Amino acid sequence: MAAETKKFFPFFYKFKTGKHEAQVKKFGTFGGVFTPDVLTILGVIMYLRLGWVVGNAGFLGAVGIILLAKTVTVCTGLSMSSITTNIKIGAGGAYSIISKSLGLEAGGSIGIPLYIAQTLSAALYIIGFTEGWLRIFTSHNPIIVSSIAWISLLTISYISAHFAIRIQYIIMTIMGLSLLSFFVTPEKPVTDFVLIGNFEDANFWQVFAIFFPAVTGIMAGANMSGDLKHPRRSIPKGTMSSILVTMAIYIGLAYFLSRICTVEELRTNQMIIVDKAFWGPAVIAGIMGATLSSALGSMLGAPRVLQALAEQKTIPFYSFLAAKTRKNEPRNAVIITGIVIEIALIFGNLNFLASLITMFFLITYGMINLVVFIEQSMKIISFRPTFKIPRFVSFLGAAGCIFIMFLIDPVFSVIAIIIIITLYIWLANRELQADWGDIRGGLFLVIAERASRLSAKFPRHQITWKPDLLLPVENPEIWSGPLLFIRNIVYPSGSIFGFIVKNKDVEKTQSALKGLLAPIEDQGVLVNSVVIEDNDFLHGAKLVIQTLKGSTFRPNILFLTIGDHNRNDDIIEQLVNQANKYELGTIILRQHPRVAFGMQKNINLWLRDKSPNWHLAMLITLQLQMNWEGKINLITASENKNDEKRLYDFLLNLNDQVRLPAMTDFYVLTGSFQETIKDAPRGDINIFGLAQKNIPFEFIRKVTELTRSSCIFVKDSGQENALV
Repeated sequence: MAAETKKFFPFFYKFKTGKHEAQVKKFGTFGGVFTPDVLTILGVIMYLRLGWVVGNAGFLGAVGIILLAKTVTVCTGLSMSSITTNIKIGAGGAYSIISKSLGLEAGGSIGIPLYIAQTLSAALYIIGFTEGWLRIFTSHNPIIVSSIAWISLLTISYISAHFAIRIQYIIMTIMGLSLLSFFVTPEKPVTDFVLIGNFEDANFWQVFAIFFPAVTGIMAGANMSGDLKHPRRSIPKGTMSSILVTMAIYIGLAYFLSRICTVEELRTNQMIIVDKAFWGPAVIAGIMGATLSSALGSMLGAPRVLQALAEQKTIPFYSFLAAKTRKNEPRNAVIITGIVIEIALIFGNLNFLASLITMFFLITYGMINLVVFIEQSMKIISFRPTFKIPRFVSFLGAAGCIFIMFLIDPVFSVIAIIIIITLYIWLANRELQADWGDIRGGLFLVIAERASRLSAKFPRHQITWKPDLLLPVENPEIWSGPLLFIRNIVYPSGSIFGFIVKNKDVEKTQSALKGLLAPIEDQGVLVNSVVIEDNDFLHGAKLVIQTLKGSTFRPNILFLTIGDHNRNDDIIEQLVNQANKYELGTIILRQHPRVAFGMQKNINLWLRDKSPNWHLAMLITLQLQMNWEGKINLITASENKNDEKRLYDFLLNLNDQVRLPAMTDFYVLTGSFQETIKDAPRGDINIFGLAQKNIPFEFIRKVTELTRSSCIFVKDSGQENALV
């Protein structure tokens, strides 16, 4: 598909190559970051809503709202400045920052909504421009006005970012003149200078929510990161200076509005800045310039986010959308973005999406703060930014974004979060591969390390017991038989540590061991494996048991198998003794050569009255019953028929204490073992206790044939308790 597109539309595939590198012009701090940020921040809310804010809040109330709103963007700007001095920022700004820290899935789940938000923001700004235009030229057709504005801005952004920046310089000059026209107003000060307003039209937080979008827009410069000469220097300087300059402008405007306007004028007249200016048309030009500049900033940033998403194959049609011209212009992405904007303009009213757009911007800000807070908290050596900030700054920024989201619109906040989670799951299922590393593995490792330190302060209790198997494997090729049975013992919360002792073909053996355990790992069971280089199996196995004793996540059951021959009996006995020494329970499996595990339904658990060795056997029985969805047969035997009632009461009492499933059956068998085996119900697995001293190997081999099923022999470590 990509090859055919390239053949028939070659102009879409003018990729940047080494020999053209010199022709690529990149931006400095002022043109690439400061100008787009300022022009996106200073928008229609400044011209048409700041007066209303001052009228309701008073001068000091308005300053409080401005400073509170700016606190979030200051924290975000500082966090972004910090992380950009630590990593090499690629194209896409916030998308690149998040992807390189938390992986492509997290970056994409934020980047896709961010692209949509910026694209629809451009449509909103064009609609705002159209409304301003119609105030002057009331007879003009709004569709025609918005379409002309759209095609003009699309042409500017398509030609080149450099041309767009030059246009933005013109718009910035117009806006500067409009502000100057207001600041040199001939109006005389009012007699009543209101410091704290009465919030007649809305309460403090409602006024704050209406004003807050006026301080967003700090990503406009970061989105140009792929077009900057020195993004590590330009993004911090340009972003922070734009935040501080626009904050001073907002406070200055609030002061002048309070000095020359009455509260009633501020609350009822949206065009108060125009009416009070030295020359009103200059302010009207500023209003339209503000909407156009914001739209142009979005139309410059959105295609670059889209191109960055496509470059990492995060979105469909990535080959087409990732293409750049030799001058580094993502024109394919510009065209698609322009089409999306026009579709939005045709549908007209985007008020429904306005809150959702704000949510996506806030989530992006919050994620950048969160990334920095995580990296600061991890205290890893790779995070050494040249621009350092206190940890409370990034935390305050992340928490502030979440707070403001739910303050503005709880419903849209939830919708936005659900969309991002859905995108993350979709991207995670695609198993994307990045060209860089990220901190996720280290993050979870740090969490695990801190959790292990905390857990070490508390003694292990039997209530938290779960089956963690230590699995010595002699030959991976013949171990596939009991593998499903092992899975049914440990699933879902247990784990497996498999090892092989071998002194040759170590890499090949490790690969075979991983392949053996992979099906269990794929089902969500924690699996670790290692090949111990040693000439002696017993020596190597003992080393593993001794070493894992000091581990935080250590096995608690040694799982062994017994074959037809007795050549390994001595090794098994020594391993069981070693397990006893290091407080490991023991399971010995004797698999029936023909029946294996039958229908995997009925579990026969044989118990002896007054035997202390039954807790691990009972816990394993419950694990198998849960995973097999089968039935437990609780069996005890005696050669004396007079013991029947006492033994039956023993089973009933045990059932009550252990809380066995309702379908459990009880059997008290009398006679010799040979006779009781014949009278016992047919089981797919028979579970017996293991002698405390000498292992009865011949009995273990014989009983498998007597029961006509696989059997396991279980020995407690003393750390299990089936009664909790």
